[in-house]
Order: sequence, then C-alpha cells, then structure tokens
Amino acid sequence: MTPKELVLDFYRNDLLLDKSEVNEFLHPDLIIEWNSTKGFIQLKRDDVLNLSEDLAKAYVRSKMRITHIISEDNLVSVRYSHFVKTIENPREEMLLAHFYVIWEIKDNKLYRGYQMSQFS
Repeated sequence: MTPKELVLDFYRNDLLLDKSEVNEFLHPDLIIEWNSTKGFIQLKRDDVLNLSEDLAKAYVRSKMRITHIISEDNLVSVRYSHFVKTIENPREEMLLAHFYVIWEIKDNKLYRGYQMSQFS
C-alpha cells in the first residue's frame, strides 16, 4: 500500500469511531502535533485511541470530505472537513471542523502528524 492509499484508507467513513480499526493504522511511536483553535496539543498513540473511543460515544457517523491530498515519498498532506451525526440527532449531518494535516509514514503506519484545525 502506498502512503497516499494508507492515508485515504484511514479517512474512510466511520473508521475514527472504531478504536480497533484506528489501532491498525498507528505506529507504536506515533506523535501528533496539533494546533487547534483551543491551542497546541500533542497526542501519542494511546491519546488517539482514547479520542476514538470518545468520538464513538458521541457520534453515530463520521465522514471526511477530502478536498486536497498531495503525496511525496513518505509524506502525505490532506485537507478535509469532518462531518458527524450525533446520537441525539442521527438524521442531521453537522460540520465538526476543517483540518489540514501532514502525515509522515513509517513502516506502513501513521508515524508523525502535523495538524491544524478550525471549528466550523
């Protein structure tokens, strides 16, 4: 699988709501440096798995609408919008946030992520 295919597969619908599936994509030494509207966050592998669990508790659907993806060697840049459907209102799709992330792939896993987000 190419780095670009790996990243596209990671962002397929509802994957982020399944901790066991998310686990398959993450390198043991994963680190994500995330600049969000709430400030800087650094996440390790377990943090991402816990986030996946939390998302599954709040949302019944998760969809990424990718607008741009660029791949070079082991780096993949993605720009996307994350849409969700809540447990309380599963018929209405809601924009959660806009994201831009640069992924570094190592051993065919997500190894380093440099991410920025903006709430809708």
